[in-house]
Amino acid sequence: MDEVQHKFVDVGGLKLHVAEIGTGPNVVLLLHGFPEIWYSWRHQMIALATAGFPAIAPDHRGYGLSEPPPQPDKASFADILTDLLNLLDALQIAKIFLVAKDFGARPAYLFAVLHPERVLGVVTIGSPYMPKRSTFLKYLPEGVYISRWREPGRAEADFGRLDAKTIVRNIYILFSRSEIPMAAENQEIMDLVDSSTPLPPWFTEEDLATYGTLYEKSGFQTALQVPYRSIGEDFNATDPIVKVPVLLITGGKDYSCKFPGMEDYINSGMKEFIPDLEIKLLPEGTHFVQEQSPDEVNQLILTFFAKNV
Repeated sequence: MDEVQHKFVDVGGLKLHVAEIGTGPNVVLLLHGFPEIWYSWRHQMIALATAGFPAIAPDHRGYGLSEPPPQPDKASFADILTDLLNLLDALQIAKIFLVAKDFGARPAYLFAVLHPERVLGVVTIGSPYMPKRSTFLKYLPEGVYISRWREPGRAEADFGRLDAKTIVRNIYILFSRSEIPMAAENQEIMDLVDSSTPLPPWFTEEDLATYGTLYEKSGFQTALQVPYRSIGEDFNATDPIVKVPVLLITGGKDYSCKFPGMEDYINSGMKEFIPDLEIKLLPEGTHFVQEQSPDEVNQLILTFFAKNV
């Protein structure tokens, strides 16, 4: 990864860490999820740059090397949207492709809705566009990780027993399974992973060390606020239709697609909000399919870009 360059960009008084590689007119901005950082796009950044698409991957505010917000407990998805706009203006980028994963997909879709003149197309991995977010929370059992991590103090106590590297390790193992992570009444989420469980074969100890070092710096305060404690945030967009081309890549073994009604919504409901929608399924793909099967994902992304340049 020596060819990737790093810098800090001021976005309205807060410094975001940005990794970048490549040169050319069609810039790709990659938005990570949780527990990820810019590094989760390492395979895509190299492939994009090689194909002539310069790639930019920021750490969200409060993640990795980016500065935390002044009040992490009040951070929001709206902050990310503001950061994106300020970042593009600071870098003097008029128009971009957006590639996003997990919770990063929400600001990607919303940015395309609010600023369609700045977006060439959107690729999301595993996360559909859901303008009506509030109904999603009503059907989550108490033991599901989202419910637990939304509860103030619950995750802090759970995570506080472990070092940052072990927390990331456990989440990568949990989120790589096809079952939704859910704890019993007398369990915490971190208790669901035995210490002898190996990492997924595509995620190395070196990868884990990179993540662990960066989360040791940032901690998890902002990461718990966004996304988990900001899920219900409502943007009241007057026109929620995404008017740019969208590619959704899903993994057949991605637990996040197993929430009640999710598969049906992806296959039949999203088209209502995204007229120009393409869906590609990778049957063996897990929640981290961009790291698990980078060659397949990269080819899908580059094919989509070639059609929409």
